[in-house]
Amino acid sequence: MKRTTLFSLLLTALSSLNAQQVVVNSPDQQLKVTVHLQQGHPLYSVTYKEKVLLENSPLGFVANTGDFSRDLSWVGQVESPVERSFVQDRIKQSYISYQANRLAVTLENSQKIPFDIVFEVSDNDVAFRYEIPKKGETGSIVIREEATGFDFPAQTTTFLTPQSDAMIGWKRSKPSYEEWYKADAPMSERSQYGHGFTFPCLFRIGDDGWALVSETGVDSHYCASHLSDATPEGRYTIAFPLPEENNGNGTVAPGMALPAQTPWRTITVGDNLKPIVETTIPWSVTEPLYTTEHEYRYGRSTWSWIVWQDNSCNYEDQVTYIDFAQQLGFEYILIDADWDRNIGYERMEQLVKYAHSKGVDVFLWYSSSGYWNDIVQSPIHHMDNTIVRKREMKWLHKIGVKGIKVDFFGGDKQETMRLYESILSDADDHGLMVIFHGCTLPRGWERMYPNYVGSEAVLASENLVFEQKFDDAEAFNACLHPFIRNAVGCMEFGGTFLNKRLHKTNAKGTIRRTTDAFQLATSILFQNPIQNFALTPNNLTDAPKAAIDFMKQVPTTWDEIRFLDGYPGRYIVLARRHADTWYVAGINAGKEALSLSLDLSDLFAESSVPVVYTDGKYRELLCQPLTMKDTKNVKVTIAPEGGWVLKNK
Repeated sequence: MKRTTLFSLLLTALSSLNAQQVVVNSPDQQLKVTVHLQQGHPLYSVTYKEKVLLENSPLGFVANTGDFSRDLSWVGQVESPVERSFVQDRIKQSYISYQANRLAVTLENSQKIPFDIVFEVSDNDVAFRYEIPKKGETGSIVIREEATGFDFPAQTTTFLTPQSDAMIGWKRSKPSYEEWYKADAPMSERSQYGHGFTFPCLFRIGDDGWALVSETGVDSHYCASHLSDATPEGRYTIAFPLPEENNGNGTVAPGMALPAQTPWRTITVGDNLKPIVETTIPWSVTEPLYTTEHEYRYGRSTWSWIVWQDNSCNYEDQVTYIDFAQQLGFEYILIDADWDRNIGYERMEQLVKYAHSKGVDVFLWYSSSGYWNDIVQSPIHHMDNTIVRKREMKWLHKIGVKGIKVDFFGGDKQETMRLYESILSDADDHGLMVIFHGCTLPRGWERMYPNYVGSEAVLASENLVFEQKFDDAEAFNACLHPFIRNAVGCMEFGGTFLNKRLHKTNAKGTIRRTTDAFQLATSILFQNPIQNFALTPNNLTDAPKAAIDFMKQVPTTWDEIRFLDGYPGRYIVLARRHADTWYVAGINAGKEALSLSLDLSDLFAESSVPVVYTDGKYRELLCQPLTMKDTKNVKVTIAPEGGWVLKNK
């Protein structure tokens, strides 16, 4: 009897111990997430192909209702498979088929208040969030801080950009996600401003693999987050916005009605960079927030401001750019800041009519306005006020404007997320698409908002015009974006320059270091459904005809993506498919020519003769047919700061 009792107690103890830890695998069994309690603290770790990519990392949060990061008890867990498939325009792949294994671990704190930590683990992606039920009469919760962390092994190096100070930069408009990246930096290197790093964050775990950390599903119910600086042990944690953002207005801590769900934090992993570049996790775990009755058309746009600058925002120059758009076969023109002063509302109605007569639709620029910066470019005080905003959008819809570009936001607090969502929702009511600049990273927004068509959130093309140092580093930065910024969301870069000098005269201003073939390649490498290209009317006569013909046909929406080769900051080669046409684009940031051998057998038939755009001996653009006898071993040479594009039709 004593032996039986002892055995029963042992079984009970073992069962209790086992209940404190659970493992969830990806469908292909290569990716494993382990969740457990250690002295009341929830932890998780991630391995891929038996290599540790994340060591024990903390979970949980502290709220006004209690501490959910320590002194926790294990209540139970539920596992289930997940399958979703959907068609999604505006992202890197038009059809998504998502399979994952879901784990929901229920814990309770010392006050017996429960919550769930929910994981979805697909073949190369981990997504997790907190789900908090309503208990008793408490109807709301404020999350004061998160314990959520990412603990990387000691051999890890980083590819990160810093979170800026608040209320600095042009007219005190930062943070705007427009800081420099550093490549292959040690984890011990502190961020430039001491506030950590903005999402997405790329990590190389020595020779064991790669991890891209970000978040998705952020809407009006939460703030946008970033990563702290690393501890000496290599641990990064979720950090909330700075109190000084939005000119000090608004709370840092997000508040939610119960039951509540936090945004998904995502980790994309692989033993190479292919899963990083091709991931669709930002959209696979999010859902549309509203339906639309409108059909939105995507495409290419001319844009005078990027090269001709402020003085071009007048009626005559915009007519020139409308005619230019017609000559290129572009769908849109973007008319930038101060149009209300220099053109006026009455003449704008005439200008839009003129554009429509040429088969060109119009986007108009607005400041986000408000109390969070000193911006004077107008129109101001139209997008921050619900009553004024709706009146303005009604007018835009009446005259046939198709979209707006809203610039200069105030930070990442929850109230700014509410502003983004309000602008998008009101704009959809009036059939308007929305581009954001001077803004935060999009976090699943292409899936969530049907009229969202892009965000800047990067050191974009305007910097190439402003200072030579950005042109000198253009190739380096361009070789980062497909791996990091553009891997998780649309990137409204506004590039593809064919001017040699970035000025209206093409005779002075900053000097472009990259080749024409490089510029054509970026039109493929950088993904955004509305592309405001930096072409100028003089390019019709002073740029290579082959380049103009290419830009007349280049698409802005894609059905499929394939990563072929590359290393962040050094070079990148990837393929995108639009309908039946494959484009393969590569660029080289090095100072020496780059020789590669590419396997294109999945993209091109044997003995096919696609067109190749490349650089000649004198960096001139060459366009010629390429006979491929062995599509598994296609030899490619990319010039220093040059490009290479292959097109199968």
